[in-house]
Amino acid sequence: MSGAMRIFVDLPVDGAAKTLLLEGTEGHELVFPTRPAASVLHAAEPDSALATADIAFGQPDRGLIESSSTLRWIQISSSGFTRYDHPEFRRFVASHGIQVSNSAAVFANGCATHVLSFLLAQARQLPVALASQAPNGSPEWTVLRQASRTLEGETALILGYGAIGRRLVELLTPLGIKLLAYRRKARGDEGIPVVEDIGEALAGADHVINILPDNPESVGFFNAARLARIKEGAIFYNIGRGTTVDQSALAAALHAGKLGAAWLDVTDPEPLPADHELRSAPRCYITPHTAGGSGDEMSLLVRHFLSNLRAFEAGQPLAGRIM
Repeated sequence: MSGAMRIFVDLPVDGAAKTLLLEGTEGHELVFPTRPAASVLHAAEPDSALATADIAFGQPDRGLIESSSTLRWIQISSSGFTRYDHPEFRRFVASHGIQVSNSAAVFANGCATHVLSFLLAQARQLPVALASQAPNGSPEWTVLRQASRTLEGETALILGYGAIGRRLVELLTPLGIKLLAYRRKARGDEGIPVVEDIGEALAGADHVINILPDNPESVGFFNAARLARIKEGAIFYNIGRGTTVDQSALAAALHAGKLGAAWLDVTDPEPLPADHELRSAPRCYITPHTAGGSGDEMSLLVRHFLSNLRAFEAGQPLAGRIM
């Protein structure tokens, strides 16, 4: 698509990232809403400026998208796209020739590094070790030292295998972990074995890593029955979406000693209330949906958008196209 285009940006972009955006979109018209979104994950308040845009970058209002006659491409500023993942919306963008892409590639490294941090903290018993003042050679010290592991030879099952899963495989492979993937439809390019029997895979994995998105097929995926299939003492991790887990069943599995621990970056709701049962569940560690974050994430988002903008201008395929 050639010529000047009107680009609607509802992200809270400023500083170096805004300068980068302004320079990279020279020749086009940038339009910002009166009140931008609070973060890259939140939708901004509906703004009529979107109605006349050719391109939207951020978390644009679905209702205004469906009333637009000019929109040709939407670059979502997050990896997940739950608010747009509906049959009616898919039909709308398909019938109107609107391309939709996400920013999974931007957050893959941060999310994968976060999972790696979880695995290493668990393997080296950091929550207990950091709180301990056990003297060398004492019974407490001996138990803590013997409980520490290296991860070599253990099995990790990754559910929801996309950009984050691929980056995680790159980080975990040098540690000597056996890696397995589970996804709705194998593509043949995973690079690691893809399991077909989820129950059998759960029963054999030492680490169950949930990166499932929030969609009708995945909501409540980890229910009581599936959690019960997980290997005794295995560790459960969730950086996908909180809605994919029955949190009461997860708390029960921790209290019963079925799971060795749970490491969560996402919950439902976010944040969890202070009196939520997972807050007091044993060996449950929760970070506040920070897995994808980094100090330069806004600049990375802008660079990803600008790279796709060049592709869009040239009529080439968009990176991370989802619709």
